[in-house]
Amino acid sequence: MGAIAAAAPNLAPVQQLLQIADPGITVDQIRQVLHSWGPGKFDAELFLDGKAFQPDGRSAATLIPNARGLAGHNLHTWTGGWGSIPYWNAFVAVNEMHGVGTFFDERLDDAAQFPIAARAQLGHVSVDPDHDQVTSKLPALQFYQLALPAVKPRPGIDFDTEAAKRGDELFSGKANCNSCHREPLWTEPGWNQHTADEMKIDSFEADRSPGHAYRTMNLAGVFIRERGLFMNPANKGRFYHDGRFQTLLDVVNSYNDRFNLGLSDQEKHDVVEYLKSL
Repeated sequence: MGAIAAAAPNLAPVQQLLQIADPGITVDQIRQVLHSWGPGKFDAELFLDGKAFQPDGRSAATLIPNARGLAGHNLHTWTGGWGSIPYWNAFVAVNEMHGVGTFFDERLDDAAQFPIAARAQLGHVSVDPDHDQVTSKLPALQFYQLALPAVKPRPGIDFDTEAAKRGDELFSGKANCNSCHREPLWTEPGWNQHTADEMKIDSFEADRSPGHAYRTMNLAGVFIRERGLFMNPANKGRFYHDGRFQTLLDVVNSYNDRFNLGLSDQEKHDVVEYLKSL
């Protein structure tokens, strides 16, 4: 997505917007930021807060979240408090694709958190209903998106069946994954977000959202990224909001260390195979 945006012949309008947060930013610097995202990533909040990089220098872009298997979920993006699919449909259509429509979110008036959005009044975009080209399409688009089923893995091909059975018991037991990733939604029914302190991770991306928290993400179909299906092999793996974990085993190892789960190497393997079976 960043490479596509960087190919635009005229980035002056983007420069004018980002100059609210950084008056000295140049078009060349903007192109560098866009290219830093890499494949499969997007930074929707860049045009709200102007934060292009994390404190450690890595890109502030996040992986594009799953678009399938979201029926029954409350929140749908990596960080909590933003909203669900219809919120982002309206946000993207009006504020990022510049469609002729209406978008309202007074939380974007917070100049300390969202200096660009507050100055540009991005939470107060309104057009006459007779000229609105977006709002009438939101219900059908939401219905379509929530109807998209998650891709199903093939037993014995995409995962080890016997190991997955053992991993199923661990998922709901010793590994304690089911405390948040509730079967079969793989997120909490209800308010599905947690603070960075609860997760024992940094709060950079969480603090870019109104909820200052992370959403419990859907797990269905993670085998696709783990195996690198339907993608350039170089882009396989990468889990969590910023792709910080290259493999599912890296994810399990991190949880094991952060929460002192005491999983053996075999148990970690079994949990991974269960995750690939979802």
